[in-house]
Amino acid sequence: MTDASEGPPAGAATSPALLLMMLGRQLREQAEAELREQGLSMRYFSALGHLAHQPGLSYSELARRDGITTQSMQATLRRLQDLGAVELLTEPGRGRTADLQVTEAGQALLEKGRAVLRAADRRLLDAIGNEGAGQLAGLLLQALTGLKPGVSQ
Repeated sequence: MTDASEGPPAGAATSPALLLMMLGRQLREQAEAELREQGLSMRYFSALGHLAHQPGLSYSELARRDGITTQSMQATLRRLQDLGAVELLTEPGRGRTADLQVTEAGQALLEKGRAVLRAADRRLLDAIGNEGAGQLAGLLLQALTGLKPGVSQ
């Protein structure tokens, strides 16, 4: 894949999937850089967001939602615990479900991450305008729904 700053390669304009992948990569790279400045990563931000929305999720459920291994998620949550962003309310033990909660410090980190995403939304809105943003959101939701496994076209 080419560097997003170079623009799309020849023929890319006929491939919506490739253009979406390039746009996604560019947005993710920018967001990751801004999140790093806030002491976050997409993985930390995602785990915090899931836990804030649904407290008490297990390591394995969080890992499934992020598409990573349970061991990777455990390492992520240990780091978030070290940062004081997540609190484990149950005693750790083999086979036990962890009761993980986002702390006030975690809520503050989560808000910093949300600010990064709002900035990305503003840049995208500036690039395509209000009407374009509404159309894009509608089309992306339609595509996400239509591309789910088990959904027939």
